[in-house]
Amino acid sequence: MNGVNLMSKIDIVRTAMMDALKAGDKPRKEALSLLLAALKSKFIDKREDLTQEEENAIVYKEIKEAQETIDTTPADRTAVIEECKNRIAIYTEFAPARMDEDAISAIIKETLAELGLDAPSGKDKGKLMKSLMPKVKGKADGQIVNKLVGEILQ
Repeated sequence: MNGVNLMSKIDIVRTAMMDALKAGDKPRKEALSLLLAALKSKFIDKREDLTQEEENAIVYKEIKEAQETIDTTPADRTAVIEECKNRIAIYTEFAPARMDEDAISAIIKETLAELGLDAPSGKDKGKLMKSLMPKVKGKADGQIVNKLVGEILQ
């Protein structure tokens, strides 16, 4: 790394968690503790440092799980819903901004051109997705990518 000291997301989240602890912000500390546990678990499973993409994927997964909890929790369980909204807000601080539909569409068109697919059809989807996904993984919402590819392949 030529002497450049890049902090891993584990270090960044741990530092933020300690700051929340010192500040007496228990909800933030608990949310960051859950995120730190998810990052450490993946690190332990992999047995080596996580890539930035892997770290971001974990943060996005935690955001998605909190959103799914909100979506499936009865409206009268306000404490659970508020806790999950709080976690999403905190986790978003540690996630890079997602690509918008225009940026995703541009990459899809670029990938189609690279593959020489002028008039792609449904049978080209596998080939397209195989080339496209590494370019957008961790940067774009997979459901949006799938929706846009589906629109182009009609």
